[in-house]
Amino acid sequence: MSDQEQAALRLQAARMRQEHADFDAAINAMETVGCDRLQIQRMKKKKLSIKDKLQDLEDQILPDIIA
Repeated sequence: MSDQEQAALRLQAARMRQEHADFDAAINAMETVGCDRLQIQRMKKKKLSIKDKLQDLEDQILPDIIA
């Protein structure tokens, strides 16, 4: 993998970490205000989906090396 591709993946991972944090803050605010539970569940599913995609990206950046 070239340095440019590596940098692009790292940038995308950083954006996804920020998006994940934004969803976390939004969910906490929704729970504090007392929003609809179904809406909160949907937000949590989206947050989990982002986390899964982020993990896949991080695996591409740092592949497992079998000793």
